[in-house]
Amino acid sequence: MVYETRLYDVLGVAPTASPTDLRKAYRKLALIHHPDKVQGGATAESDAKFKEIGEAYEILSDEKKRQIYDARGMDAAKGNGGPGDVDAQDIFSQFFGSGMFSNGGGRRQPSGPRRGRDMAHALKVSLEDLYKGKTSKLQVTKSVICSTCDGKGGKEGAVKQCSRCHGRGVETEIRQMGPMVQQIQHECRTCGGEGEEIDPRHKCKKCNGKKVVSERKQLEVNIDRGMKDGQKVVFQGEADQAPGIIPGDIVIVVQEKEHPRFKRRGDDLHYEAEVDLLTALSGGNIHIQHLDERVLNVSILPGEVIKPNEIKVIEGQGMPSYRHHDPGNLFVKFSVRFPESNWTSEENIKKLEEILPPREPVPSIPKGFEEEEAVLSAIDSHHQRKMNGGEDDMDEDYEEAQQGPGVQCAQQ
Repeated sequence: MVYETRLYDVLGVAPTASPTDLRKAYRKLALIHHPDKVQGGATAESDAKFKEIGEAYEILSDEKKRQIYDARGMDAAKGNGGPGDVDAQDIFSQFFGSGMFSNGGGRRQPSGPRRGRDMAHALKVSLEDLYKGKTSKLQVTKSVICSTCDGKGGKEGAVKQCSRCHGRGVETEIRQMGPMVQQIQHECRTCGGEGEEIDPRHKCKKCNGKKVVSERKQLEVNIDRGMKDGQKVVFQGEADQAPGIIPGDIVIVVQEKEHPRFKRRGDDLHYEAEVDLLTALSGGNIHIQHLDERVLNVSILPGEVIKPNEIKVIEGQGMPSYRHHDPGNLFVKFSVRFPESNWTSEENIKKLEEILPPREPVPSIPKGFEEEEAVLSAIDSHHQRKMNGGEDDMDEDYEEAQQGPGVQCAQQ
C-alpha cells in the first residue's frame, strides 16, 4: 500500500508499474505534451503539464526516491534530495538523447531531440462522403520502438560506441591529387552511420539490433461534412519512431473523386440538365438525384421558358460548408433537346405558327444589293474534314498531278 498515487496517476500507471512500464508511459506522454508538439504553440497550461510529467518520472525512475515517495509521499521525496525545481526539458533530453551547441555566448545547452519526418498518405473520397461525412479506416505501416529491447538494439551493455568512426557515423578519407589534398566524408562502413556497434551475440532477436520493428496500424480518419480536396487530417506523433527522435505526424491528404453528375466549386454544386422542347416551352418537372439518397423534384412553371445554356439556381442545395455546415447553392445549366426533322405534319406546324409568337420580319435588302436564293444542307464527311482543317479532295488530286510520276534510277 503506497502513501499516495498522484505521480503514478500523472503517468497513467499503477503503483506496481515496472521501470520499463514507467519508461514507456513517460515516452508516450512526453512526446504528446512536449512544447514543440502542442498545437497553436506552448501555453502556460501545457508547460505546467510537461513539467509535471518530468517531475513524476524523475522521482519514480529513481529506486531510492520511489521508495521514499511510496512510504511517505511527495513532501518526503522532495525533502530527501528530491528534484526541487525540475527542468523538464533536461529530463526529456536525457531520456531521448541530446546534442550540445554553443549559443554564441560560450554557454552550452542541450539542443534536444530531432523531430522525425512526417508521413503523407492520400485518401480518395467520393463527393457523396464529403457531403454526408464518413469515418474511413486506413491501414499504415510504420516503424515503432522495439518493445523487447526498448529501442537499445540488444542487452544492457551490448551497445558500444563504434570503434571505427568513434560515434560520429561518418569516416573521413584524405586523397592526394597532385599538389592538392581532397578530404571526403562518407557513411561509416562498420556501423552504417549509426555511430554504435552491437555485439552480435547480444543483439535483440526481435529487431535484430535495428532498435525498431515494423508495425501495421489502423487509423480512423474522420471525414467531416464539407471537407475539400487537398484538406489534411493530421495524426500527431504517429509517424515512424526511432530512438532519440520525436516522431513526426501522419498527414492524410483528402483527394476528391471526380463525380459523374456534379461539379463542385467551393460550397456550390453545378449540374447539367437536359429538357425536351415541350418542357422548355410549356413547363413540367425534372428529377435531380442528390448526394444523400434524395431526389429533387424540380418544377418548371408553365410559361417559364427555358432557353438553351440558361442557368438557374436552387438555393440551399449545395455542399455543406466545413465545420459550420451552412449549405451552398445548386446551379442548374439547361440544354434543350429539339425534335428531329420532319417530326410532325404541315397542319400541326401551321397550328404552331398560330400559337407561338410571330416571326420577326426579315430586314430589307440594302440598296444596290441583289437577292439570291440559298438552301441549307446537312453536313457530310467531306464537309466535316474541311471544318476540322483537312484538305479538300480536289486539292489533294491537284497536288499529286503537279508532282508527276516518280523518277527511278536505271542501273547499268
